[in-house]
Amino acid sequence: MARKVSDFFWERLHAWGVRRVFGYPGDGVNGLLGGLQRFGTDKIGFVQVRHEEMAAFMASAHSKFTGEVGVCLATSGPGATHLLTGMYDAAGDHVPMLAIAGHTVRPAIGGHYQQEVDLMTAFKDVAGAFVQQATVPAQMRHLVDRAMRTAMGERRVTALIIPNDLSEESYEDPPHAHGTIHSGVGWTPPRVIPRDEDLRRAAAVLNEGKRVAILVGAGALGAVPELEAVADRLGAGAAKALLGKDVLPDDLPWVTGTIGLLGTRPSWNLMQECDTLLMVGSSFPWSEFLPKEGQARGVQIDLQPAMLSLRYPMEVPLTGDAAETLRALLPLLEAKEDGSWRERIAADNQEWHELLEKRARAEADPINPQLPFQELSPRLPDGVILTSDSGSCVNWYARNLRMRRGMRGSLSGSLASMGAAVPYAFAAKMAHPDRPVIAMLGDGAMQMNNMAELITVAQHWRSWSNPTWICIVLNNQDLNEVTWEQRVMEGMPKFLDTQRLPDFPYHRFAELAGLRGIFVDDPAKVGEALDQALASDRPVVLEFRTDPNVAPLPPHTQVQQASHLVSALLHDPERGQVILDTARQVMSAVLPGRKD
Repeated sequence: MARKVSDFFWERLHAWGVRRVFGYPGDGVNGLLGGLQRFGTDKIGFVQVRHEEMAAFMASAHSKFTGEVGVCLATSGPGATHLLTGMYDAAGDHVPMLAIAGHTVRPAIGGHYQQEVDLMTAFKDVAGAFVQQATVPAQMRHLVDRAMRTAMGERRVTALIIPNDLSEESYEDPPHAHGTIHSGVGWTPPRVIPRDEDLRRAAAVLNEGKRVAILVGAGALGAVPELEAVADRLGAGAAKALLGKDVLPDDLPWVTGTIGLLGTRPSWNLMQECDTLLMVGSSFPWSEFLPKEGQARGVQIDLQPAMLSLRYPMEVPLTGDAAETLRALLPLLEAKEDGSWRERIAADNQEWHELLEKRARAEADPINPQLPFQELSPRLPDGVILTSDSGSCVNWYARNLRMRRGMRGSLSGSLASMGAAVPYAFAAKMAHPDRPVIAMLGDGAMQMNNMAELITVAQHWRSWSNPTWICIVLNNQDLNEVTWEQRVMEGMPKFLDTQRLPDFPYHRFAELAGLRGIFVDDPAKVGEALDQALASDRPVVLEFRTDPNVAPLPPHTQVQQASHLVSALLHDPERGQVILDTARQVMSAVLPGRKD
């Protein structure tokens, strides 16, 4: 049999290190799938999902949890456009991805043919670093090479569009002739370090600071020893952007947890009181949670120059790899002798953790949504991988779960898309079948698109060496994050027509899929249910009936926000319970805690 374009395609991706692709079949990629079948799924595994958007989310998560290029595949037309949300997720969080899309057969292109979409235009924004449509066999070699090298080297989303009839054509390497391209496989990351004079300027700023604050993001994940050494040398405190939650362990007394609207009060205080800011590998978006302009001198380290001095005007912006740059910076730093700054941070942390415990145990109807997270935190297994969806659950993921060394966690960060928790958790488990994985989400995200991927979990879980895979669902019959945003940001009462969700037994759906389902509506049984889920011999959907009226209080309340909430509650259909629950949360700061 003659070697086809589709045969070469998978051979080339395998040479680049691709071992798994997430996707959904269709006639626009039948030629490619035929090539994969011949190549062998023992070499590149194909994971069939329930929806192409989930394939792209899984590819994004695979990249985050492995460091490899995540690869997803979809057919022409609607299959390809379904990939876009997950592609934007990867682009927003600066992780490498290759999206492969089928296309109309070449003779029909431009003829308003069935499922014909101008995919070059559709993909151009999200995959602008490299998006190409193949037209002849000789292109395939350099298109695959450039797509993979660009994704790896620039940490970008790339896309290849392959007409189905092209996949079936014979393949030969291009001849040694004018007008041909002869590309090769391979890329390794360079050693990127700022110039010596810039490192000295940065060290001078940091050495002169008396109250140094560090903000870390996902770009610092490979620089943990260096971060800790620099922080100790400077006597600094460190806050974490949401995507950097797993960078530093929370049992270090100088680590204040997450920052921002979903962050902690110690992180807010750290930024308000520091005189020097060191920002490492973060594109944290909300400048109002950073020091006021002019309050602190700034040093920033980032591989991407476009991200430098973007959120805060930095005195010394450094383009460089986080670990390499911190390693070069460390010998230039002077040890701080005064330990009072760190003592203040540690005391602030202790007070905050006591407050979280009291808030989580405040009475609610029926379960305080903070309680499952507070109970889960000390029970988290070593090496666990956590995923969270967008919505009010991310508040409790960000604040109540304390990361230990070796744990991982992620979510849709910059895009903040709903519907990512379950596909993220599934992809994490496929990449690390020996590690426990826990997804956390609300009922809105579960209804949107997460439920269907439980079928995918049911299809694959028996191949995992460790069966611990838990999906925690907060069932409050409310699109809770938006409800609170309407109240606090817009001064709107709860709009029942847009916010109310139909009730559904998610735990029973899990049982229908052959998984285990656990339902809890009694706060006294939360811990027991978590223990059962962690000990289960198969994946679990753990459904908690939670109170939608427990406010996700920000670390710092602005006068305008408080005014909006008061205005909204004048006409809110649930104002009585909201007022009662909010009072319990506020009073938990001054009243003794209650242990169940």
